[in-house]
Amino acid sequence: MRSRRDVLAATAALSMFGAGRARGADPVKIRLSWVAPLANWGSIWLEKKELAVHLGQSYTLEAVHFSGTPTMVTAVANGELEVPALTFSALPIAVENAGLDDLVVISDEFQDGVPGYYSSEYKVLADGPIRTVQDLKGKVLATNVAGSAVDVTMRAMLRKNGLEDNRDYTVIETPFPTMQAMLAEKKADLVTAVLPFARAPEMQKMARTLFTGRDALGRTQFAFLTARRSFIDQHRAAMVDFMEDTLRIARWYMDPANHAGAAAIAARVTRQPPERFDWLFTSEDDYRDPNMIPDLAALQSNVQVMKDLGIVGTTVDIGRHADLSLIKEAAARLK
Repeated sequence: MRSRRDVLAATAALSMFGAGRARGADPVKIRLSWVAPLANWGSIWLEKKELAVHLGQSYTLEAVHFSGTPTMVTAVANGELEVPALTFSALPIAVENAGLDDLVVISDEFQDGVPGYYSSEYKVLADGPIRTVQDLKGKVLATNVAGSAVDVTMRAMLRKNGLEDNRDYTVIETPFPTMQAMLAEKKADLVTAVLPFARAPEMQKMARTLFTGRDALGRTQFAFLTARRSFIDQHRAAMVDFMEDTLRIARWYMDPANHAGAAAIAARVTRQPPERFDWLFTSEDDYRDPNMIPDLAALQSNVQVMKDLGIVGTTVDIGRHADLSLIKEAAARLK
């Protein structure tokens, strides 16, 4: 009788162990967000999924589009997004307003205002009356989403010139693809132009740049990947695999030898001719760190702007909200 009980107990234990292993082998679901095509890795990551050696093994990936970073914060808080591609403006809002105190920066996406590289543009009609920032008094300014990084940059530039929202100008929201039409139809006097929309031939023909992000804030750690510490702790191995694949894909895009292939992908994603992307992943594009290491010093300075503008009440300590161990471990694998 005792021998039979021992056999049954051993069988049950083995069954539980096997079930546990089966559950543990299930790939971790990762949802990666993006806003602007080409600028955010999430918009083109899956176009090179053949380079992702761990995809479908330790994790699965879904790229999710958002109109702006503020709406990503809600998705993270609701458990609907694992790896948000946030900006310097969204991080303090997420930490202070949404209570996501365990949200951390895990890698670079792109930086603005780096000497020798592209900087986001704020455009007006080339033949219009606006020649200086002061000329925007009483005008209508278009942003993608209130509180986004380009929106904060715009407001910071106007404040430097003595102009305040609701008192001296009006802000309206419109998606990046519609900025050109808003300017052409004179529904907005100034629009936010980011890549690739700033390089559209029609935009370049009718508009001129009044100021850039570099003029407003200098160097910014504009966009970066983030995750919650709780998710990292629970799925660290899968997250390192994901970051390894992401870095491998990013390096493929940034390799000048692959420029033609990258331009072909950009053409397919945006439905534009490939010859329009001669600037892509060059010095005429946003700066991307080849090891995907963010500039945390710049980011600390950038989030201070949020407090200075009164958007948040405190300054986020970036040292507490960064964990670069994942991307560094991933990079070590690729050496």
